[in-house]
Amino acid sequence: MTHLLRLHFSLLIVMFYSVTTSAQESVQAALFELADVIFTPIEAPEGYSSAYELRIKQPVDHSDASKGYFYQRAYLSHRDVYQPTVMITHGYGQPYNRVEEISELLQANQISIEHRYFLESCPDSMDYDYLNFAQITADLHKINQLFRQIYQGKWLASGISKGGTTSIFYRYFYPEDVDVTIPYVAPVNHSKADQRLYDFLNEIGTAGCRNKIKAFQRDMLANAADAKALLKWYYLGKDLKFNYLSFDEAYEYAVLEYSFSFWQYGHDCGLIPDSSDDLETKLQHFIDLVGLDLFSDRDMEAYASHYYQSGTEMGYYGYELQDFADLLQHIPTDQNASAVFMPGKMAKEFKPDLTNQVAAWAQRADHMIYINGALDTWSATAVPANDQTNSLYFFLEDKHHGTARIGNMSPAELELLHSKLTEWLQLD
Repeated sequence: MTHLLRLHFSLLIVMFYSVTTSAQESVQAALFELADVIFTPIEAPEGYSSAYELRIKQPVDHSDASKGYFYQRAYLSHRDVYQPTVMITHGYGQPYNRVEEISELLQANQISIEHRYFLESCPDSMDYDYLNFAQITADLHKINQLFRQIYQGKWLASGISKGGTTSIFYRYFYPEDVDVTIPYVAPVNHSKADQRLYDFLNEIGTAGCRNKIKAFQRDMLANAADAKALLKWYYLGKDLKFNYLSFDEAYEYAVLEYSFSFWQYGHDCGLIPDSSDDLETKLQHFIDLVGLDLFSDRDMEAYASHYYQSGTEMGYYGYELQDFADLLQHIPTDQNASAVFMPGKMAKEFKPDLTNQVAAWAQRADHMIYINGALDTWSATAVPANDQTNSLYFFLEDKHHGTARIGNMSPAELELLHSKLTEWLQLD
């Protein structure tokens, strides 16, 4: 009897290995047939039969092949050609494969796509004239059309933050590419410094909390000399340089950034130091929430493409100065400061037409599921709810940029989400 059980178990292992190997060979054979796709097998995530790092040949200019090409990095996680397929539209670089919660929920195939002009998805010459949503979404459309040759189920697009914004613009440019779009914490700004963000920061939370935030910022500016004397050693230890902005400028921008970051990640007003706390306590809190990293040369270079998009057609935010102008010594105070830092300090005009067209279109777009955190600063410029569409709009209570996720929904919210996905994707 023991011998038979061992034999049966051994046969099951052989059968499982054979099926898995056969499925993997089938996917690889199909990938070989795709034009402009180079693939390398990588470790498959749990629940997937195979996975691949992809290099997809993309034109720099989709309307003129003579401008050259680059290879866009992506990752394919494969389950079954008849399961849904989710395109994860990242807003930045993506140096590793990661399965997102919507793909887990639907047991879907996933294509995770690094954004044009980030990390390894860059042409030899970074001509920023070709970093725009027409080109970005054309990259995604090409990937969609290539992999539709393999995957026969329903298609979705989803992204987080700037990646979520990308998924919205993608649906605007190519409405037939996917059946459902699920943007998380995704702003659609109206201008280079959207007024709705200022309004949010002036209204969110209690008056007491807002006053405490402002008092902390003013305290950090009033005691800037002592704070910077310690911080310079800290950032020297991190080997961060400050040439795009001077250290003094970076410090003032970081203090102004504090209120935006505070609400973006839903911090606790009770933890804000007051004037009686020692400087080290204040600095530790400041570093934990903001710090100067974002304003260092390292981050200016890493986010150069993001800033270019923000300053030309995507829009962004700025800093109101009326409560701090008397304490600012190193940045101009004649107008509100911009949070956009253009690559090489190039001068480019912001053109609001496209983002406002997308904002208007989104008000009538169906089969969209918007997931936002009610605490998140970026919820101020999220697509507002509209009962004239069949789309879903979630503003999750007490959730922020990092926690507004399906896994943190209430039972009622989950039930609504599941029912819509079942209907739209025709799930059994």
